[in-house]
Amino acid sequence: MWKQWLIAAVLVAAGAGGAAIYLSIEPSVEEQGSGQARVSKVSAVEPRLTSVRDDVRSVANLKALETVELTTEVSGRVVEINLEPGRKVARGDVLVRLDDRQARADLQVIEAQLADARRQLERALRLRANNSVSQAQVDELRTAVSVAEAQRQSARVRLENHHIEAPFAGVAGLSDISIGAYLQAGTGITTLDSIDSMEMSFAVPERFVGQVRVGQQVVATSPAFPGEIFEGALVELATRISELSRTLSVRAIIGNPDGRLRPGQFMSAALTLQEREGMVIPEQALMIRGNDKYVFLAEDGVARRVPVVTGSRLPGLVEIVSGLTLEDAVVITGQDRLSTGDRLDVQNNDQAIPDNRFAQTVES
Repeated sequence: MWKQWLIAAVLVAAGAGGAAIYLSIEPSVEEQGSGQARVSKVSAVEPRLTSVRDDVRSVANLKALETVELTTEVSGRVVEINLEPGRKVARGDVLVRLDDRQARADLQVIEAQLADARRQLERALRLRANNSVSQAQVDELRTAVSVAEAQRQSARVRLENHHIEAPFAGVAGLSDISIGAYLQAGTGITTLDSIDSMEMSFAVPERFVGQVRVGQQVVATSPAFPGEIFEGALVELATRISELSRTLSVRAIIGNPDGRLRPGQFMSAALTLQEREGMVIPEQALMIRGNDKYVFLAEDGVARRVPVVTGSRLPGLVEIVSGLTLEDAVVITGQDRLSTGDRLDVQNNDQAIPDNRFAQTVES
């Protein structure tokens, strides 16, 4: 008898468990009968027109407009140094002077020899008028004067070479020489760079070559100066395209009035190819699946998926070339969970996308 009661208890427990599972899976009659679709809360904005720039970005390197390594042309002992690394110097400033006493003495000897040769030539010319000397003697003395003049010029150059001058205005670099040091000819003294303006070299992809022109605006930034922009213009284009990189080398001149940029410095350059008016939307509204690009529009409280063609981009903004009008309400929040036909509750959220983001310039 007790076995029958045990079997009955097991059957009752199994039935209760099955009913619980069924009730948890089967939607309630109230849910089935309501017929109401889920409403998604979203934010939306309208596309806007703004000034759009087509830019080409590239890595760039800086060079001084004029740069030279100053070296000695003669040997000598250093008697004067006017070098201070980082100091601006004017053209013609004497940076280093070597002991020039011997060179001055040599010049004086040659000038005395020249003076004597000229006196002998003048005397011979007077005597030649009376046929007291031959024409050959006069010619020989004239040659001696020419040789002495050439020797004097050479001595002057040797004397000048004891003074190392700045060939142009610029900024002096580091130097390891000291007063009293004996320098051999060809010894490096320092570097000199003209950096009021800098030459910036970078490459432009081949597909943009037809749009590149001398005079186009260039802006540059540097990790060394976050948030700062240096402006300039394109001044030179290479005559050949690199077969390896398929790029065209170009050069621009950018201002450096404070002298903070240095030769060899890394820069990020942006070359403006053209500027036009374009329609932009917040970048967060754009959805990308494989090769498809689309947005969702809010139309009478219902979502509709619309394919679009994009143009230039900037962090935060994207240009729409086709697919939208200025009157469309583009969904910018919650669109990743939407499908065409979903009901929408469009919220007025002015903080979702500040208006001033639409005033930024768009680039490629």
